[in-house]
Amino acid sequence: MSALHQALTEYVSTVRALGTQLREPAQILRQFVNFLDREGAAFINSDRAVRWATQPVGVQPSTWARRLSIVRRFASWLHATDPRTVIPPRGLLPARHRRPPPHIFSDREIGDLMVEAGRLHSRTGLRPLTYATLIGLLAATGLRPGEALALDDQDVDLQSGILTVRETKFGKSRFVPVEESTLAALSHYAKERDDLCPCRRTEAFLVSERGTRLGKHAARCTFAKMSHTIGIRSLAPGQRIGRGPRLQDIRHTFATRRLVEWYRAGLDVERLMPGLSTYLGHRQVHCTYWYIQAIPELLQLATERLSALPPGGRS
Repeated sequence: MSALHQALTEYVSTVRALGTQLREPAQILRQFVNFLDREGAAFINSDRAVRWATQPVGVQPSTWARRLSIVRRFASWLHATDPRTVIPPRGLLPARHRRPPPHIFSDREIGDLMVEAGRLHSRTGLRPLTYATLIGLLAATGLRPGEALALDDQDVDLQSGILTVRETKFGKSRFVPVEESTLAALSHYAKERDDLCPCRRTEAFLVSERGTRLGKHAARCTFAKMSHTIGIRSLAPGQRIGRGPRLQDIRHTFATRRLVEWYRAGLDVERLMPGLSTYLGHRQVHCTYWYIQAIPELLQLATERLSALPPGGRS
C-alpha cells in the first residue's frame, strides 16, 4: 500500500469517527489516489488534481468542481503532516452553485462591526442600536440571521433569558437559552427601543428606523457596507454589495469556536455534539459536523485529538 493510500485510510477513519459517513467522497478519493499511483506521484499538487478532476467527459462543470473540492479537503488535511502537499486554490474549476467558504470572525472583527453599527446614520438613534444588537445577538447565540429577524417580543423572555425560535428551517421550533450578559444587552435594547420608537407598527423585537420589522435585505446590505468600512469586504462597482463575509458567517463562527474550545480543553466532542446540534437547530447531527469539514484548522484539531486516543478509544 502506498503512503498516499495509507494517508487516505487515516483521513477517512478520522472523519468517520467524527460522525460523517463520507461514502461517496471516500470512493472518489480512492480513485484519485489510484490515479496518482499510476502516475508515480508521491504527493498532491494542483496540476495533478485538476487533470484528474476533469477526466470525466459529458458532465457538467459543477461535477468537475465538486471532484476537485473533495480533493482540496483531503489535501488541506494532508498538508499538516506532509508539507510537499499543495492545496489546490479555490476557483480553479468554478461552479455556479458552489457553497462559499465561511468567514470565521475574530473577536476584534465582531467588536469593530458593533462599533461601526453604533456610527450608522440615524434620525432617531434607533438604527445603530438595532444593528449593534443584531450583531451581538448573532455572535452570542449562533442564531440564523432570519431567525433573529423573525423574533417577536413574545419570543424574547427577558425574565428567564430564553428565546423561542418558531417554525424556522425544516419547520422546527426550539428554545435557546442566553447568558446573563446577552440578556442584559437585550433588556437594554428593548427599553431604549421603546423610548426611541413608542409607536412602532410591529410586534418584532428588532425594529427598523421606521418602526417596522428589520428586513432581511436591508440587514444584508447594511452589514455588507459595515464590513467594507472596517476593511473585511470589497464592494462591487456601482451599488452592488459584492462578495465577502456574510451575516450567516457569524453563526459559523459561533459553532466553530465552540468546537475549537472543546478540542483544546480535551473534552469529549462526540458526546457534546448532539447538544450543540440541537442548540443550533440542525435536523441531524451530521449537519453540525460540516463545520469540522469546512474549517481545515478544526479538522486538524480533531485529527490530533483522535490520534491521542488509545486504539480501543476510537469508534
